[in-house]
Formats: sequence, structure tokens, C-alpha cells
Amino acid sequence: LVVLIDYIIIILGGINMVREIMLYTSNDLRDFMHLACASPLDIGVHTMDNQIADGKSVLGLMAIDYKKPVKVVSEDREFLEQLDRWAVDKDI
Repeated sequence: LVVLIDYIIIILGGINMVREIMLYTSNDLRDFMHLACASPLDIGVHTMDNQIADGKSVLGLMAIDYKKPVKVVSEDREFLEQLDRWAVDKDI
């Protein structure tokens, strides 16, 4: 487990469990939340301004500022792979 200053990056068994994404529209936010709710594991959304939201919470996700990319943290590799369409980082 590695924690870096300003944001969290979790490396578990050498696998990066963080994706940096950019959500541009309300439809993107809706689609992201549907993917997150389908995951059996926890999904965290972290901003550069140190805001943290539950990726399965409508109110939590609506409180986040999406003018900058956000970091999505999860141990669900399948979920993280589904974020490619919004990915700022192209490698997982």
C-alpha cells in the first residue's frame, strides 16, 4: 500500500487501483454512477481539492467539482477498466 501526498494511489500486488477520469456531462455522471452501483466493491472519487465522495452516492457525486479530472479508487479491476471512455490516464 503506497499513499502519496495530495491524492491516494493504491498499489495492491503491483496493480494500479486508481484511474484519473474527466466527466464532461450529466449523462457521463449518470453512466459513471450506474457502473459504480453495479460493482460489489467500494468506489471512491477524489478531487484535486481533497474532496472525497462515494461513487455510488448521487448526492456525493453531485457535490464534486468536475472542472478538473478526478481520481477514482477501487479494488474492482473490471470496474476500473470500464472507465476507459473518460480516462485521462490511458494505462491501467
